[in-house]
Amino acid sequence: MPSRLEKARKDPNSMKAKILSSARKLFGEYGYNDTTTRMIAGDVGIDISTLYYHWGEKQDLYEAVLAEISAEIQNKLNEVEKRVSGQSLATRLELAIDMMSDYLFSHPEVSNLILFGYFNKTQHGVTLDIGMSKHISNIAVAMGLSKNRESVSTEAKARILAVWNTVLNFISGENFFRPLLDTNRDEYIQVVKETLKFILVPAFTAEKS
Repeated sequence: MPSRLEKARKDPNSMKAKILSSARKLFGEYGYNDTTTRMIAGDVGIDISTLYYHWGEKQDLYEAVLAEISAEIQNKLNEVEKRVSGQSLATRLELAIDMMSDYLFSHPEVSNLILFGYFNKTQHGVTLDIGMSKHISNIAVAMGLSKNRESVSTEAKARILAVWNTVLNFISGENFFRPLLDTNRDEYIQVVKETLKFILVPAFTAEKS
């Protein structure tokens, strides 16, 4: 039998999909603890019993949001790997920064949810597991930092985390950083990409030179 998430994916116009979309937005804005099922139901325009009928408890809905995000990230990384295959390390890094930045800027709730998971201690029993270890290994291979996914060094993982966390903070911190830079959103996105490349490409390629 298909899961609730599979049913929502199959029919984006269904009530399950609408509830999932709202939950993703609100969890990304307020975090797990400060988002209630009543808030989600209100945002969709349904009563609370309809939400429970389609998704069960809040924890079930949160886990579905995380599973959806994990799948999205993996798909994007697969796309990156195909695009950068055969390119120089510098070019691979530049393409990866552009593609992942575009994805994350288009879905800011993803960055917020990951950072909430890093820093918020909660008692709800939900673990933020979006497959980060697997994602890191995939990035390492795509960037040429490891020959296979089973033997990625600690140093390579740390470098990838440095890139990942820098991107997340630029995106989640946009409302704080952009006024400091006195720029509009399109310019902010472009300057973030250029800054990441300016700092990270030389750092990653130094040993290869």
